[in-house]
Amino acid sequence: MNREAARGVSRSRPKMGEGGEEGRQQKSWRSVRTEKEEEQITQAFVVTLSLSSRVETAGLGKPQLETQKMMDGDKPWVLISEVGENGYLEEVIDIIKQHFNIICHRDFLKNPQLHGPKIQALFVWHTCPDPEPSLLSLLPSLKVVANGGVGVNHLDVSYITSLGVKVTNTPSVVSDATADMAMALLLASARRVVRGHQIAVDVQTTHLPLTLMGIDVTGSTLGIIGMGDVGYKIAQRCKGFDMKILYHNRNRRSDEDEQALGATYCENMDDLLKASDFVILGVTLTPETTGLISHRELSLMKPTATLVNVSRGLVVDQDAVVKALQSGTIHAAALDVTYPELLPRDHPLLGLPNVLISPHMGINTYSTIRRMVQTMVQSAVAAISGHPVPNEVKPR
Repeated sequence: MNREAARGVSRSRPKMGEGGEEGRQQKSWRSVRTEKEEEQITQAFVVTLSLSSRVETAGLGKPQLETQKMMDGDKPWVLISEVGENGYLEEVIDIIKQHFNIICHRDFLKNPQLHGPKIQALFVWHTCPDPEPSLLSLLPSLKVVANGGVGVNHLDVSYITSLGVKVTNTPSVVSDATADMAMALLLASARRVVRGHQIAVDVQTTHLPLTLMGIDVTGSTLGIIGMGDVGYKIAQRCKGFDMKILYHNRNRRSDEDEQALGATYCENMDDLLKASDFVILGVTLTPETTGLISHRELSLMKPTATLVNVSRGLVVDQDAVVKALQSGTIHAAALDVTYPELLPRDHPLLGLPNVLISPHMGINTYSTIRRMVQTMVQSAVAAISGHPVPNEVKPR
């Protein structure tokens, strides 16, 4: 009860005797009461009610705690990588805890015989923990492997599903953030933003350079290889730059999609490579797309063209990219993905002035990460409950 409410209770008491001698006496008593006395009485009411409330809460605390323990005991167990810089953000762990008891991989390895039989879900985040056969053999109750992200090339889906375990991913929730990252790389590379920043903050800089030139984005030709959800959203953004949009995809998009984007389908990828000022890779990594861009494909591109990769590092032949950049076969490359990640610190890509590399951060926004974890939890709960599993990945 707040102070005003307590004061209201205090002031209502004399009304009980109004109309008689008792009422007149209380009225007289109240009339000589000072404001300070009123405040002291009010505070006394507040303290009394507060203590009473605490007693009631303490009386209910034990059964409530027991209920909470029972609820936690009813939750299934999930194995995750870790919490912190190399794992899940603290901000998203609460999403998992609403539905699961959590054990981190490091703690699991201390006593796998104890923990293994109770784990029903495995959450894979940035490829960790690796659901290899040696780990899966320790999880006899496992029902689902939920992958954070779209690509599942690091998972042996056929083997995992042969064990009767479902595999899921998080396809649609990462598309906007990945498309945004593609545009950030394209614009930063074209306008040499990173080099400009370096000059601007260098204590040795004494004047602004007039020869730091970029290339135009507006009105240029964009080629998108891989026109799935991410590719489509990239095209939507590029339309705002009045870019001519070409695309190559395993399956052609509908006439309605093409008209909405003003996009032209290239059945032959070579035609797209020859015509584009910027080529963005948005394909899923499969055996067919591994090494998709190599020496021959790069030789078809314009010497003024820029290659942007937001798919997977193995989609391109990195040695071929190094050679093409060094020789001037292409103008620049902007890469959110490499192979391996991180690149060795002496890798030649790191020393080239016409390369922009980001550390595979295409999905790294707070809202995207939360939606990814929510999707993983939703799919895992469905699998454990025996319901239809959203975002289930089937063996190819």
